[in-house]
Amino acid sequence: MTLSDIAAGVEVTTHQRDHGVAAVDETDAPLPERLAPVADDLPCSAATAATVVEAYAAGRSVGDAGRAAGVAPVMAAKTLHLVGEQVSPVGPQGREIIADWLAGDLSRSDAITLAGVTEQEFALAAYIETHEPLPAARDAVEGALTTEERDPLGETMSDVGDLL
Repeated sequence: MTLSDIAAGVEVTTHQRDHGVAAVDETDAPLPERLAPVADDLPCSAATAATVVEAYAAGRSVGDAGRAAGVAPVMAAKTLHLVGEQVSPVGPQGREIIADWLAGDLSRSDAITLAGVTEQEFALAAYIETHEPLPAARDAVEGALTTEERDPLGETMSDVGDLL
């Protein structure tokens, strides 16, 4: 096959056809309403979950977001996990240890010791490893939570513009 065979039938135009942009934006609806369809799958009500998400998005810690919503910090963490936030108290090695415990290869006490976490942190990590985030919940909070990584030292670092 030659290049002319590949290019056969290709035509060049001087303008593009504008097909418009197909978009559905439901972010005008209040967050509790957007979370209502997944409320049965959340560990708290849609209104409480919305308060947790809004407080967390405003820069509060997971525990503070839970307290703002009137729920325990662990419930706030579970809610944030289900809407797609990374809130696991363990890192990659801890996740492997949890997986070994879930597979029955480690006792609970050995897994807690190896992971270097408390009983409560272990329970939360086990919950996170056994429950996938809810795509519909993630979609519902889109716009309320930024997808950028939070950098607690971001303000202390130089930017390219600072060097000029």
